Amino acid sequence: MNLHNPARPAAVLAHERDGGIAILTLNRPAARNSLSEALLGALSQAFTDIAADRSVRAVVLAANGPAFCAGHDLKELTARRSDADGGRAYFKHIMTTCSAMMQKIVALPQPVVAAVQGAASAAGCQLVASCDLAIASEAARFATPGVDIGLFCSTPMVALSRNVARKHAMEMLLTGDMVEAERAAEIGLVNRVVHAGEEREAALALAQRIASKSSYTLKVGKEAFYRQLEMGLAEAYAYASEVMTENMMARDADEGICAFIEKRKPSWEDR
Repeated sequence: MNLHNPARPAAVLAHERDGGIAILTLNRPAARNSLSEALLGALSQAFTDIAADRSVRAVVLAANGPAFCAGHDLKELTARRSDADGGRAYFKHIMTTCSAMMQKIVALPQPVVAAVQGAASAAGCQLVASCDLAIASEAARFATPGVDIGLFCSTPMVALSRNVARKHAMEMLLTGDMVEAERAAEIGLVNRVVHAGEEREAALALAQRIASKSSYTLKVGKEAFYRQLEMGLAEAYAYASEVMTENMMARDADEGICAFIEKRKPSWEDR
């Protein structure tokens, strides 16, 4: 052993590129990829960097080990109960940091596809729900089990309730029961289920299909999708009409429509 050059600890978040696809991999397998303060910070910084990188056209979010993400790091949180305020300030800091990171996924110009290979619980389930799309292994499971330990999954509830119908969300939140992958697809928490071990490849293939489109159009569409969801019907149509008008003026819309009429493949310039 070389004591002068000890091995660096593995990064809590691994970064890879596959052409225009950025692949982020949660890398705390021994801790079931729980969202420690360090991992939250790494994810937040990664999304900030990706948002500014025009060469990234889509993102795949995956995880190493048997679990996708077990939620918050409860050991890290519990250790702060010895703080003078009982941990209140730290708890608020972590919840606020986590909520901001989840919102970065929604605000990201590029679509994000989750590749879920194992259990995603509490804030881990929230992470899946925050992604634009999700591919699940048949071995994946989903739960918001905070109620079992006296801690209602209130922040995971925000993303969950915006993905599945109210009664499905309430059942998950009130019982804490694990939901099988196929059931998660039925209620709209994930897009589809694949054989175990194929989820990352399937997520990457989906991301590549999306990345073949105009990144300008995807950015416009993703932002509009989430904004109109929070509006009333008339307001949503008025907003969407303005978005489509502006989109029609874009170079890629002109090119895409002409290519369709001329029966040729469009050449995107992402503007």
